[in-house]
Amino acid sequence: MTDTLTTDSMTLVSFDLCPYVQRAAIVLAEKGIPFARRDVDLANKPDWFTRISPQGKVPLLLVGDEVLFESSVIVEYIEDTTPSPLHPTAPLARARHRAWMEFGSSMLGDIWVLETTKDSTVLDQKVATLRDKFARVEAALAGGPWFAGAAFSVVDAVFAPMFRYFDVFDQITDLCILTGLPKVTAWRKALAARPSVITAVVPNYNDLLHAFLRAHEGALLARA
Repeated sequence: MTDTLTTDSMTLVSFDLCPYVQRAAIVLAEKGIPFARRDVDLANKPDWFTRISPQGKVPLLLVGDEVLFESSVIVEYIEDTTPSPLHPTAPLARARHRAWMEFGSSMLGDIWVLETTKDSTVLDQKVATLRDKFARVEAALAGGPWFAGAAFSVVDAVFAPMFRYFDVFDQITDLCILTGLPKVTAWRKALAARPSVITAVVPNYNDLLHAFLRAHEGALLARA
């Protein structure tokens, strides 16, 4: 990347395991927007990245000379400036979707603790929290295949990266977080087959996540 930061098209600055990057990549792909992708090593941040990222986090979206940060802001910008909206058109429905986006972000925080804590009690607490939250999602789901029914939405882009974690967790142990939630389970399966979701990560994503878990030596791996 040059120091000028000028691009002819959008550039998504990313990190392989970041779910917030994935949601932006999914929305861009669903909209059919061409974009370049530039990965950074967050453990060894390059100078150009620290200069333009106010919080030292990904994703960033470079639009010409402008730099956008925070995934929700990036997604809303894409929605505001491109056709074929992924949000509902009705204000109340759109607000409801945005609320579920925030709910999904809170669940990503729970998952972070689940995969990194070394305390087995804390792990059990987060498992219980996620079971409760997914039960609330189950009650909110429409008839499928997507969150609101037939139309893929930004809420789907928010939850898709979350289910990808469980593909790896299930290889370690059955946490039973999604047990007894048929609509959530069907939604997870449909999202896993969506092209935009598949291409949002590198092919060796599962191996990278396994390596991340091993590096943190958390209580989750002890359940294997």
